[in-house]
Amino acid sequence: MFREKIKVLDCTIRDGGLINNHDFDLKFVRHVYAAVSAAGVDYMELGYKNSRKLLPAEEFGMWKFCADDDIRRVVEGVESPAKISVMVDVGRVDPDEIKPRKESPVQMIRVASYVKEIDKAIALVNEFHDKGYETTVNVMAISRALETEVDEALAQLEQEAKADVVYVVDSFGSLYQETTEFLVKKYKSVLKSKEIGIHTHNNLQLGFSNTIEAVIHGANYLDATIYGIGRGAGNCPLELLLGFLKNPKFDLRPILEIIQQEFLPLREKIEWGYIIPYAITGMFDEHPRAAIAVRNTPKKDDYRDFYESIADASAE
Repeated sequence: MFREKIKVLDCTIRDGGLINNHDFDLKFVRHVYAAVSAAGVDYMELGYKNSRKLLPAEEFGMWKFCADDDIRRVVEGVESPAKISVMVDVGRVDPDEIKPRKESPVQMIRVASYVKEIDKAIALVNEFHDKGYETTVNVMAISRALETEVDEALAQLEQEAKADVVYVVDSFGSLYQETTEFLVKKYKSVLKSKEIGIHTHNNLQLGFSNTIEAVIHGANYLDATIYGIGRGAGNCPLELLLGFLKNPKFDLRPILEIIQQEFLPLREKIEWGYIIPYAITGMFDEHPRAAIAVRNTPKKDDYRDFYESIADASAE
């Protein structure tokens, strides 16, 4: 499928950082950035631009905070560089610490928010827009929001937010194609002045297919990660997405090369991807934290017990 408006955002380091507390070394991040840029990907998200004053900085690596000087060390000398994106969480960022766009190597700031905090997200995204950044609002855990809440949030975003893009975010990897279609169409029916984005997780092995479904119905901003890396079951794989899109600007070869060089060895050290406990949390539309926890115990492969524990908790 070729549509010139489509933009691909790689969030390998940001989403992958949820596995290792954002502690990738600079050489690895720079290698990923060079590969993503060579592949023609539009944006790469390096991590979070959260405040060290609001989080225990000693518990996280540098990509939880994305200092401008660290970002410059990543992008320096890379040919045909992808635009740099960072994410902020409502309540974890000090907007006064964010420099104007002309003083920063960052081009896009994405604000992650639950429906109930959409007013706070709008205040942040408007401030970042006024500082010169491209902006998005990523509405997290959309599968858990009541339809009335979604309707109210979208109306407020359309009327008040200076966001370029609003994202459907399948945080728990629990959406099917029918629900993805429903949500993208709902977003488009309300958000007349904004693009629609899609961010999927792969708990039910539907991250890629749900991304395609969103594209079919008009989503133009597409998130993905190299080899599907991400917390728990991971995300829509970038290599599958580039292979699907028919834009000749994309070159799959740099991504395949870095998978064999970097991600196959990394997979031996940290775990992600389709594994039964993550599938179970996806089936019950639950946060994967319980699956992540059980994978770090001797009972990590006791699938029936885990299923029954999640089923019992969901029935309460």
